[in-house]
Amino acid sequence: MSTGAASKRPLAGLLGIFIAAMMAGLNNRVGALALADLRGAGGFGFDDASWLSTVYNAGELIAMPFAAWFAITLSVRRFELWMLATCAVLAALLPFVRDLDLLLVLRFAQGVASGTMIPILMMAALKFLPPPVRLYGLALYAMTATFAPNLSTWLAGSWTDALADWRWIYWQSVPLAALAGLLIGWGLPREPVQPERFGQANWFGMACGVPALGLLALVLDQGVRLDWFHSPLINAAAIAGCALLAVYLLSEWHHPSPFIKLQILGRRNLALGFTAFLLLLVVLMSAALLPSTHLARLHDYRPLQLASTGLVVALPQLVLGPAVAMLLYRRWVDARVVFALGLALIALACYVGAGLTPDWNREQFVLAQTLQALGQPMAVVSMLFLITSVVQPPEGPYVSGAVNTLRAFGSLVGAAVVGQLMTVRGRFHADVLIDHAALANDPGMPDPMALAGIVGQQALVLSVADAYRVLGVLALLLIPLVLRLTHIPAPTIPTHHPG
Repeated sequence: MSTGAASKRPLAGLLGIFIAAMMAGLNNRVGALALADLRGAGGFGFDDASWLSTVYNAGELIAMPFAAWFAITLSVRRFELWMLATCAVLAALLPFVRDLDLLLVLRFAQGVASGTMIPILMMAALKFLPPPVRLYGLALYAMTATFAPNLSTWLAGSWTDALADWRWIYWQSVPLAALAGLLIGWGLPREPVQPERFGQANWFGMACGVPALGLLALVLDQGVRLDWFHSPLINAAAIAGCALLAVYLLSEWHHPSPFIKLQILGRRNLALGFTAFLLLLVVLMSAALLPSTHLARLHDYRPLQLASTGLVVALPQLVLGPAVAMLLYRRWVDARVVFALGLALIALACYVGAGLTPDWNREQFVLAQTLQALGQPMAVVSMLFLITSVVQPPEGPYVSGAVNTLRAFGSLVGAAVVGQLMTVRGRFHADVLIDHAALANDPGMPDPMALAGIVGQQALVLSVADAYRVLGVLALLLIPLVLRLTHIPAPTIPTHHPG
């Protein structure tokens, strides 16, 4: 084999891992966006079908803390190929399942398999890439948080509206899994299984952590629909989930071979960086969730009609992610300042979005989404640089598990926070508007049905504007936290490569 071909193989393997991670992100988001079509195709009720997203999110969250350990124990190549095969087979079968209980089980299994792929991308970047090029690999990882969620709207619309075949909501994973599998199978080395690690692992902790994360995913995903602690199910799941999570974290802290090494949180950039990351994921809901909520509920837009608002954010990430990584390699650049500027741009986007009216259409969101497109890679790539620069390559699996568990958890928290905020503020605005209408005593007042529709529209617009304001303020409050991170100088980039 030529030296050139041999040097390309690890890059091909890393590209395959990236495609697998993107597939996992798209599989989650597209399924959630097209839930109405899945519900109609299967003849399921609204409440029953809502569990399709919940079980997938639970499976994904459960897998993330443990994925890196299994990848190292079984070899990255072998574990990725198994998980890709599982995802592809389930994706091929899911459109033919009509029994809701079986569908929920299979979708949960697919969530577990998909949930392993994003942590492995980060682990591979930390483990295999040297510091002079590592940030470009992390920029690829950042695209799973900035590119995939905003591309998903276009994909969901393409399958359900343009192609008019809802089955591709599931089938889209098959060609991506096949391509990723070919690249990984050719590019990554064959490594032996390390059976001795099975006797060292914290199995008791895992036995507590798996149900804990699953129950907390249930609480966050179903909380708004079930009115939180007015539901016995949410109460029971929250108490059990928190108790089991506490036991899991304690066991991880004291175990000699944990899945996630909690002691690394003693490092300033990891403790503050993880906190900033969790809150940043809540803030990022301002780009993916709020415009689509306004346009879908006020103007009855279908996913394909919403696609342009997501693509304004998604497509620039292909260039801006690597560009930010290149910028951070300049010795005169402070990653904390770039992070803060990214947050300021996101806050400005929220300020623009807070001015929305019932007349706003896709065109009126372009400025806010453009600011999001600029700010998101500056914030996410800078954060990854500041966090991972204090990590040694052998610690990559621990950091990967922690970051990705926070990533999945933060996305659920963000959706729950925004959903609850809009529900509470929507009720408040509706009550105020109805009171004003009752006091007006205008003979030209619309009939009660028409008045209810007008009040509902105005309350929705005002609640979306409130959510923009809250998320914008949160972005600004993160700036002082970010500036307290330890400054990390850019690594030296070699000017030549011997041989």
